[in-house]
Amino acid sequence: MARIELCNLTKSFGAVVAVKTLNITIEDGEFVVFVGPSGCGKTTTLRMIAGFEDPTSGEIRIGDRVVNDLEPRDRGLGMVFQTHALFPHKTIRQNIEFGLRMKKVPPAERAQRVREVAEMVHISHLLDKMPAQCSGGETQRVALARTLVTNPSTFLLDEPLSSLDAKLRRELRAECDRLHEALKRTFIYVTHDQEEAMTLADRIVVMRAGEIVQTGSPMEIYSNPVNYFVADFFGSPSMNLVAGEVLQESSASRFRSARFEVALPKHFRTAKPGATTLGIRPEHVAVTRDGKGDVELPVRLVEPLGKDTLLYFDSGTERAFVAVTEGLDMADIKVGERIALSLDQRRIYLFDDKGQRIGNAK
Repeated sequence: MARIELCNLTKSFGAVVAVKTLNITIEDGEFVVFVGPSGCGKTTTLRMIAGFEDPTSGEIRIGDRVVNDLEPRDRGLGMVFQTHALFPHKTIRQNIEFGLRMKKVPPAERAQRVREVAEMVHISHLLDKMPAQCSGGETQRVALARTLVTNPSTFLLDEPLSSLDAKLRRELRAECDRLHEALKRTFIYVTHDQEEAMTLADRIVVMRAGEIVQTGSPMEIYSNPVNYFVADFFGSPSMNLVAGEVLQESSASRFRSARFEVALPKHFRTAKPGATTLGIRPEHVAVTRDGKGDVELPVRLVEPLGKDTLLYFDSGTERAFVAVTEGLDMADIKVGERIALSLDQRRIYLFDDKGQRIGNAK
């Protein structure tokens, strides 16, 4: 059983509070991803679960046991580090079986378990090679195998793909997902990459400045961000966020910024007048061919990506207003050209002057 509970978990380094009163339950078999910018406390949290850092206060429960005072080796957890930390003078086989040797597992059983995990992560052909003879992706698979072979109840992964190129990251993301499905174990994964979080997680835990900002499924986080920070952090390209103000006209509301003014959906009719930020994702901004739209903005940059073209517009601030369009027919649009845009009224977000979400998108 690998149900993990963090109860009022806090970690301070002198005067610096790295993790502030964290409370979360991770269910047995769940794939949970802690995500946030550098310094938000996600790796410190993982290291406390693993036993490499002692909490300043609070409890860590695994199953029915409080494990604060247990050594890492006694917690039944397996850790995959950001740096692979393989022994350079040992073969891949010897690296994988090292943990089993320390546990005095008999040679025949060691050999069988190494063969099984090597097949599972597709590195059987590497067993007699040295780490220096392996690529970055291969050594990451070895690091996974070294953890798998000890048969832990929970896998802790600390940014394991951050040093790999984009293609390898995609391949090994799929490998982590496949292993989770095959093993039915608890996975706790730390990353600063929102794309990794979206593709891997059953549940995402968004952290900022040592605190949990929001938890939920990938689509809940993406579609219903609780504040400006979450809205801006998730999405590639990220959400359009335009500073302006809400205006009340009879029973209707409008939003006005430096470059445009637009009517707001009915569910924002009670929004208080004043400084506000409007948000809408680039995929919910459509170019209107007939010239009729909600706003008209000059093009700042055209970025053809093959299947899609990104259009960047001058919003009157340093931050461009972006639209995602399908096909190559938009690639001939010229910089400086004024284009009419239609905003999906169901997908407009508002954030107050403190960055908190106003109302709900319908």
